[in-house]
Amino acid sequence: MCQLLGLNCATPTDASFSFTGFCQRGGATDHHADGWGIAFFEGKGLRLFVDQQSAAESPVAAFLRGYPLKSRNIIAHVRKATVGRVSLENAHPFTRELWGRHWVFAHNGDLKDYHPHLHAQFRPVGDTDSERAFCWLMQELAKSHADLPSVAELTLTLRELVPQVRRFGTFNCLLSNGEALWAHCSTHLHWLVRQHPFTQATLKDQDWTVDFAQLNQPGDRAAVIVTQPLTDNEPWTAFTPNELKVFVDGLPIDVTEVVL
Repeated sequence: MCQLLGLNCATPTDASFSFTGFCQRGGATDHHADGWGIAFFEGKGLRLFVDQQSAAESPVAAFLRGYPLKSRNIIAHVRKATVGRVSLENAHPFTRELWGRHWVFAHNGDLKDYHPHLHAQFRPVGDTDSERAFCWLMQELAKSHADLPSVAELTLTLRELVPQVRRFGTFNCLLSNGEALWAHCSTHLHWLVRQHPFTQATLKDQDWTVDFAQLNQPGDRAAVIVTQPLTDNEPWTAFTPNELKVFVDGLPIDVTEVVL
């Protein structure tokens, strides 16, 4: 299985701390060594880095650990290959354009015999079940709405679409369009919100403690979503199986805190 990391923030936030700990799970402290990737929005623009090497050994990942990863929406992934070979085109996150905006998706889990009918606009480049699921979600969102709908409308549509994918297997996933971040849990996802009054946090996978009170302003806020908690001294909350949440400005939105 793979592991997921997502951040949704009220202001552009430096994700180096979370990304550094997360990278260690890509071949150092865990066995997810079959590729990695990270996508982060800058305004309407998107920076995407993927590699078929393990995150713990990749020179690109090493560069990014020292790069100021400031963004309001970030999705990262370390891969343990199950469906699809170890290759650059199969590294998550995947991206597509819809309604003039970038969309980013990453998946953890296996979908058995999953071969949805896909139209010409959305086709996978690689051979993973994950990219097929992403293409199908984009296709069905495009069919459901003529133009970019509100976050609430998108969430209602995703509540109908996600169970149609989940019935094929395990579907832990993250999805963002730069405005919001959606997270669905089949088996394992955890989340927390870092906000004022900020405290210290210590990574589980690397010897690094940060005092967020020294780095943030009172108006800063970040929701962190991850497969397994990154730190050992913060109040992580486990998702309920089959739960969909949407995060905006660093907070979960109440209307989607439901079990599908």
